[in-house]
Amino acid sequence: MEFSDALALVHPFLAVALVFPAIGITAQMAWQTRQRRLELSKVDDKGKRKSKIPATVGREHVAIGRWLTGLVTGVTLVALVYVLVFKTKIWTQPVGTATFIVLMFVATIASIAMLYRTRPNQPQWRAGWTTLASAGLIILGCQDGVFRRTNEWYMSHYYFGITVSILMLASLAMLPEIYRDKTQRWRKAHIALNCLAVLLFVGQGFTGARDLLEIPLGWQRSHLSQCNWATRTCPERPTNDVSP
Repeated sequence: MEFSDALALVHPFLAVALVFPAIGITAQMAWQTRQRRLELSKVDDKGKRKSKIPATVGREHVAIGRWLTGLVTGVTLVALVYVLVFKTKIWTQPVGTATFIVLMFVATIASIAMLYRTRPNQPQWRAGWTTLASAGLIILGCQDGVFRRTNEWYMSHYYFGITVSILMLASLAMLPEIYRDKTQRWRKAHIALNCLAVLLFVGQGFTGARDLLEIPLGWQRSHLSQCNWATRTCPERPTNDVSP
């Protein structure tokens, strides 16, 4: 395994070690938060509202959810960095193109950081930083060398990843509105977006494992480039005839 092949494992390693455990914790806390809210909406025989679920579960859900957004977008950026460095070879690109890509990375990371720092009473800024960060992820993903599998977008690891990253950013941006909105519309939108995100995360697990099987090691690429993928045939490698 070459050095570049080993670095290709950083993205799936971070996803398995950090992102997917955080998804499970966030989903469990979200369920407990909802159950506590439902329990408190009912009155017992003594006219009291009680719940065995601790009151801190809501704050913990918000905290781990904020971490999850950072982890998802961070892992996405790690994957894009790897592709643009080892596949696109950014240093071989024209100066203008390389500079643009580097500036887009910086702007995207800065937009995500500013979204975290925006105050709850600044909805316009939260919407603006979310839009800029999402646009940055999309523009970086549209660069040459990024394997998008556009002809099978409905089973594409890239499209699932970009979509779920944007959903996470949107969920973070709408968080303060959930507590201010008495009609519960923002809460319902938050639940709907994150239910979709969970389904996409499940798809990420499948498509990521599939793509790892399809990515050849560095020493295999020259031979596999000669294969006919339509007929699923490859030229036989010559063997040395060693006579006794």
